[in-house]
Amino acid sequence: MAKKQKVYFFIILALVFLGSIKAYAEEPHPSLAIGAKAPDFNLLGIDGKKYNLASFASAKLLVVVFTCNHCPTAQAYENRIIQLTKDYASKQVAVVAIMPNDPKSIRLDELNYTDLGDTYQEMKIRAKTKGFNFPYLFDGETQATSKAYGPAATPHVFIFDQNRVLRYSGRIDDKEKPTATPNHFDTRDALDKLLMGEQPTVATTKVFGCSIKWAEKSNWIDQAKTNWAKEPVTIDTIGVQGIHKLLVNTSDKLRVINVWATWCGPCVSEFPDFITINRMYRSRDFEWVTISADEPNIKSKVLKFLQKQQASATNYLFNSEDKYQLIEAIDPKWQGAIPYTIVVEPGGKILYAQQGVIDPAELKKIIVESSVIGRYY
Repeated sequence: MAKKQKVYFFIILALVFLGSIKAYAEEPHPSLAIGAKAPDFNLLGIDGKKYNLASFASAKLLVVVFTCNHCPTAQAYENRIIQLTKDYASKQVAVVAIMPNDPKSIRLDELNYTDLGDTYQEMKIRAKTKGFNFPYLFDGETQATSKAYGPAATPHVFIFDQNRVLRYSGRIDDKEKPTATPNHFDTRDALDKLLMGEQPTVATTKVFGCSIKWAEKSNWIDQAKTNWAKEPVTIDTIGVQGIHKLLVNTSDKLRVINVWATWCGPCVSEFPDFITINRMYRSRDFEWVTISADEPNIKSKVLKFLQKQQASATNYLFNSEDKYQLIEAIDPKWQGAIPYTIVVEPGGKILYAQQGVIDPAELKKIIVESSVIGRYY
């Protein structure tokens, strides 16, 4: 390459690099600045009521927390937000939580620390399960409020004074894990200062958590479908001894075993639920195993079904026509009706056994709350 061409090459490379830095640095929806007035909103809460700034007019201070269901960091802070609400309610401090994510923009592999997504209905479930003592509002349809406030991640706290001027923006504290003791209680410190008529010692902090899922990212499903279609789907035969090894589970993974057949209507109808569950958790210490109870001589038919379903998991076909051997090998307590699903921890402990169709919500909760998987980083 000539000397002049080399110079041009490095100039172009530098421009591309600088452009990338600029694009990375520019926030799509910048955070509200300290001293700014609180943007008004009109959002539906999980109680069916609409809320705006006037709903909190009697509060001396207003804490707006942008949080969600699916983010492990957000889940790690739920109990602290509940306790914060309790501790400051008598001090005329109102707390309101806003869910900023577009539920359609969340990839399945981004749900690998949760049993729930960020839809309005799922917000209701999470709030009831945890006993939220603050309004929990849905902004996932238009995200207009979230764009106006500009949360950087979930959770992100904004504290407004009596005139609804922003006085603090940032984290709740500096320790994500619920079992850890924080060194800095930033939100509480800011509230205490403001209640004393003083300005917070620290007005802004960085926030750690999951990025906001803006609607412009919602093309993930088309990209995902393309990638899923490319994943290989295979099937092997398995006998009694192989099943025993699966149940002993010498791996370090939580193993979900589903016994099914192509001729079983309930098996076929629930199969997409297993596909979704597998895509949610397979990036973690999780494994989905299918065992077909079809006749060994129709292996090609079974494989065709699995390929159509894009079941890129560990798939087996029982190698004998004697289904009673299969029943005894899987679980002597099992009466033999399919589908049949069990969840096996490393070491062989059975966490869950279900004859008949699964409740996907129940199964996801069992998976994510197991000691092998867990909700937190």
